[in-house]
Amino acid sequence: MKKFALLSFIICHLSFSPAGAQAPWTLRQCCDYAVEHNIAIRQQANQRDQQALQLESAKASRLPDLSASAGENFSFGRGLTADNTYTNTNTSSTSFSVGTSVPIFTGFQIPNQIKLNRLNLEAATAELEKAKNDIRVQVAQAYVQILYDMEIVDVAQRQIAIDSAQVARLQALLDVGRASEAELSQQRATLAQSRLTATQAIGNLRLAYLALTQLLELDSPEGFSIERPVVSLCCESIAAKATAPDAIFADAVAAKPEIQAAALRVTAAERSIDIARAGYMPTLSFNAGLGTNYYTTSGFKADGFGKQLKNNFSQYLGFNLSIPIFNRFQTRNSIRSAKIDRENQQLALDNTKKTLYKEIQTAWYNHIAAAEKLRSSDEARQASADAFRLVQAKYEAGKATITEFNEAKNNYLKTESDLTQARYEYLYQQALLQFYRGEPLQLVAAGL
Repeated sequence: MKKFALLSFIICHLSFSPAGAQAPWTLRQCCDYAVEHNIAIRQQANQRDQQALQLESAKASRLPDLSASAGENFSFGRGLTADNTYTNTNTSSTSFSVGTSVPIFTGFQIPNQIKLNRLNLEAATAELEKAKNDIRVQVAQAYVQILYDMEIVDVAQRQIAIDSAQVARLQALLDVGRASEAELSQQRATLAQSRLTATQAIGNLRLAYLALTQLLELDSPEGFSIERPVVSLCCESIAAKATAPDAIFADAVAAKPEIQAAALRVTAAERSIDIARAGYMPTLSFNAGLGTNYYTTSGFKADGFGKQLKNNFSQYLGFNLSIPIFNRFQTRNSIRSAKIDRENQQLALDNTKKTLYKEIQTAWYNHIAAAEKLRSSDEARQASADAFRLVQAKYEAGKATITEFNEAKNNYLKTESDLTQARYEYLYQQALLQFYRGEPLQLVAAGL
């Protein structure tokens, strides 16, 4: 029996800490690694980089453009000559030109477009941070689940140890005729059930490790382990009352990136209205260029290529003013569409705030419930531990039945499991409330 308990313990630990495994990961290391390697976050970072490129393009639209062109044309067949007669001629022409244009006034469209793209970049950056926060919360949940499952495995191992000791005791009593085969068989059945419970607990622990490593984008949970801190919470250390949801929400509105991103989208929508209004305003641009050409006609003598290029060299400067008069209501409808988009963005901001407030409310009530559950679980464990010790002493003295012993033992181990769950649930809910206030996500009481 002792060999099986030892074997279960070795399997449990070797499954997650094989030879050559790396050092255990802390919660912060897990969060940092997930933020760096998570595919969804990397995609969000690429979207942010796209917005940065669009901002650069908008700034570059103020610069003059420059283009060059060259052309070669051939003409065949009858055509009108300088003598006002038609004849069959072949002509060819070669042209070269260089031109530039500079926007002078675009109805403030360019500066507003730059501001819009800058706001979009800031919003994308905030959304990237929101994605990072989301993965941090998921990692913390998976991390706490592993810690909880570790405790459950320990409880199951203690249960095996207790049952194994009782099997050994009954075997010794049977050998001297003070216990029956039925009692020993019943205790062995209880031990087998305890072993099954331990096996299931170890399987749940493996799955919890797998879930966390998948969040970290690791290839396999083999060789991966987390730091297991010593967690000791007494009733006196439990916060009597968490900060009110309204106060937490006030801090969250100023700190949470999803609120910042939604607010930036509203401001960006207002810039889109200004851009649409530019359609009502005139635009002015400056144009300049250089050009020359070479021309030949069959049957006529032509100057040389270099001479023609020199003689035909020309330059031009010009301004182009465009005044919108009527464009089939396109500008008007663009403005209306931009205003509708602004209203939608404002509604999205309001909805984001409401969603955040609901999350904070839920976390606050969960924290209060977790604190009460932790106190009750601690009291229940103390009571069940005392009851188990009394029943165990009576059982070993022959004054209690094996059924009474197993019932007291199961009640005690169940309260141990409940206390473990309540402890980690309280620590997580406490950390979550602090996280909503803009603080780093960490299980402070656990020392992570």
